[in-house]
Amino acid sequence: MFLTLPELRTAAQRGDDLREVIAGRRSAYTRELRRRTVPVALLSDGTDVESLLPARASDGHTLTGTGAASGRATGRARVVRSLASASIEPGEILVAPTTDPGWTPLFLTAGGLVTETGAVMAHGPTVAREYGIPAVICVPGATERIRTGQLITVDGATGTVTIDRPVTTD
Repeated sequence: MFLTLPELRTAAQRGDDLREVIAGRRSAYTRELRRRTVPVALLSDGTDVESLLPARASDGHTLTGTGAASGRATGRARVVRSLASASIEPGEILVAPTTDPGWTPLFLTAGGLVTETGAVMAHGPTVAREYGIPAVICVPGATERIRTGQLITVDGATGTVTIDRPVTTD
């Protein structure tokens, strides 16, 4: 899986030893598996475009992202990093790195959605709009800055998430 089809053909025809190429690509793959978030866009040199943007101002209570499903909801946060261990109580605000179709059952009881990545037409916001729950996406560090149980307000019109009592980092 670490070689292209043309590389395989050439290796089969000429007997090239591609173990070093495979080792390099396997190492890069392993490094990428440790990445906590997936960048929205990368430059050709691998630079994360969002890392070049100026930091968004924050008052410690308000996180800013992109409004993706209108509405406003206040509820307890439920931070879910992996679908394998996911559960959510009715009315809780789902806070996740990202979502895909496997997350849909959680939307049935969620009061709102906050994700660290995404696009307005991606799965999470689309389902949130269908279910009538507010969603704010592209909130950097949401799963680190919001803790399960915190009272938060999601405003899909303004693209903000307000934390009732922010966690202090002493």
